[in-house]
Amino acid sequence: MVIIMTPTADDVQLTAVQDKLVSLGFRVHRSRGVRFTILGAIGDKTGVDQRALEALPGVQSVVEISEPYKLASRTFCPEDTVVNVKRAHIGQGVTLMAGPCSVEDEDQIMRLAEVAAQNGATVLRGGAFKPRTSPYSFQGLGEAGLELLRRAADRFELAVVTEALEPDHVPLVAAYADMIQIGARNMQNYALLRKVGRSEMPVLLKRGLSATLKEWLMAAEYVLSEGNSQVVLCERGVRSFVDHCRFMLDFAAIPALRQMTHLPLIVDPSHAAGRRELVIPLALGALAVGCDGLIVEIHHDPKSAQSDGPQALLPEDLARLARQIDRNCAVSSEVG
Repeated sequence: MVIIMTPTADDVQLTAVQDKLVSLGFRVHRSRGVRFTILGAIGDKTGVDQRALEALPGVQSVVEISEPYKLASRTFCPEDTVVNVKRAHIGQGVTLMAGPCSVEDEDQIMRLAEVAAQNGATVLRGGAFKPRTSPYSFQGLGEAGLELLRRAADRFELAVVTEALEPDHVPLVAAYADMIQIGARNMQNYALLRKVGRSEMPVLLKRGLSATLKEWLMAAEYVLSEGNSQVVLCERGVRSFVDHCRFMLDFAAIPALRQMTHLPLIVDPSHAAGRRELVIPLALGALAVGCDGLIVEIHHDPKSAQSDGPQALLPEDLARLARQIDRNCAVSSEVG
């Protein structure tokens, strides 16, 4: 349940209500909005007198959260959340993240970091640990890749997002990155979700290959329940019967999630497309239905890429996408 405080509630009243909830056995999460502060009470409410809570000084109302995902629910936090990752403010305007699928060597990542920065990206993506379908495929450079990512991002004033594959990776990735990615194959790796929840690092949570929106938000709940409110959702396509693209990008998920959750939502058109020529149209479609940003793969020589070359945008393609984003933002400002 959530306890909505009055606009005039002071810190003394907030603390008193929070202490009362803790004494009743609840874990309490505070969400401070522009007008209201909301306390999310997570735990067994059997025997709790809701009217007694509503009578406490500073309490405006007590509302039940019917959804199984409590902290991710729009009921818990009616206002949109903005996740700040250095210069990137995800959930405010359009955030562009760009970089290679995997870090291959210093020349490659430096070149592509410069391309990303020149075209308006504020976050550099790149895999140091790669979950591959085949055990014989390139698995990433590990810590050496993380070091190269950090060096390239610092040179061009970018933040770093990269994936952690298992709980033991989290401290190592956190030492180099600004945001930890949980890939689609790990969306329901609950030990990993709890670990990043305790890391205090912003988290980019990709949707599982066949996950429903409810399952996806329940995965986010694992991170949020550990006290980490900095979660960004990433739609990257789901399995379907089609063979003209790698996955089916679920455009309907974006407006549907706007009603369900306060968390920001970005889209990965590269993994959905699997083909370079489809990436920009899918990206523009995602922007049209209201996503908060894009994460795209780029490579200066896709034919020699160690992974996912066919879906990587060339530098000139990223420049074209950036121009389209600028035009869309300008039109949205005029309409607004």
